[in-house]
Amino acid sequence: MITDVIDHLAGIAPGSSLDRLRDRRPDAREHAQRSYDVLFTPDDEGEVTLVERDAVAAFVTGLHQDLTVARFYADRLAELSPGLLKAVEYEVEAGRATGPYGVYAGVLAAESEEGPRYRASDPAALGVRLAAAFEHAHLLVFRPREAGRDALAALRRAGWSETGIVTLSQLVAFLSFQVRVITGLRLLNQEGVTA
Repeated sequence: MITDVIDHLAGIAPGSSLDRLRDRRPDAREHAQRSYDVLFTPDDEGEVTLVERDAVAAFVTGLHQDLTVARFYADRLAELSPGLLKAVEYEVEAGRATGPYGVYAGVLAAESEEGPRYRASDPAALGVRLAAAFEHAHLLVFRPREAGRDALAALRRAGWSETGIVTLSQLVAFLSFQVRVITGLRLLNQEGVTA
């Protein structure tokens, strides 16, 4: 059993300098793990199934192009729904981009870059809810400034409740945070940072 998923995915060994470094912020470490636990092993699935959670995780981490983290979530999905994994992997390839993107006015106009707009390539393989979730997740990863009423309305039309939308958004935010923390810890390890 994994007791700290960030340590596991970043390759942090107990007692190592990075382990000691993370121990300096015990609350941050604990809250990150608790967030993972609540989102991926909840006592009650509520309005977002475990399969949907792991499918979104495999998609989002695949978009971030961190192979270790993406494989971790893909393996979790494969345990619950092996047939869905192939469709998710296909969507990761279809949605791959670099971002961030968006068209802005005023002082932000110089940051404008149109970029691709993702739509699920095979909605039938994903189902209506998951196709909408992937489109929303892609928006949050690559076009966060454009997430608004229209995006939320699309989720509602696909059968997502307010609570489900909040959970979905929390998943995407947590996964983006997790990938960045793991990337940072790996870089510190490469640089030989000691605690």
